[in-house]
Amino acid sequence: MRPGRLPALLFGIALAGPAGAAADIVDGSYGDTEGCHYAATGESSGADFFFLLNKDGVTTAASYCEFKGEAKQMGGATVVPAECHEEGYEETTPYELTLTPDNGGYTISFPDGTRWGPIMRCKK
Repeated sequence: MRPGRLPALLFGIALAGPAGAAADIVDGSYGDTEGCHYAATGESSGADFFFLLNKDGVTTAASYCEFKGEAKQMGGATVVPAECHEEGYEETTPYELTLTPDNGGYTISFPDGTRWGPIMRCKK
């Protein structure tokens, strides 16, 4: 997979410290309705699109980005290295994702300007 392919592929569905730093700032599960369903049950509802952010990474219906390496605070946001895997491909692509607090949730930004969110906290 070529770098940049994942954000370009998902652009149409995009919504407007130490290694454990992502776990420190992401203190639960954040997602849309379908993403929160996935967080609660571990199973997809069958929806074509969903977003879920937790301490391990970002999951969508078509991809998974696992947080790796050291996270850095940049102003009010956190930049987290991640390895993203697109459904149907074996390769992973490295990205630096920016997690920005946004109205009680987070917006996830890719280096190419693609943004997902705000993704709100899942109800328990």
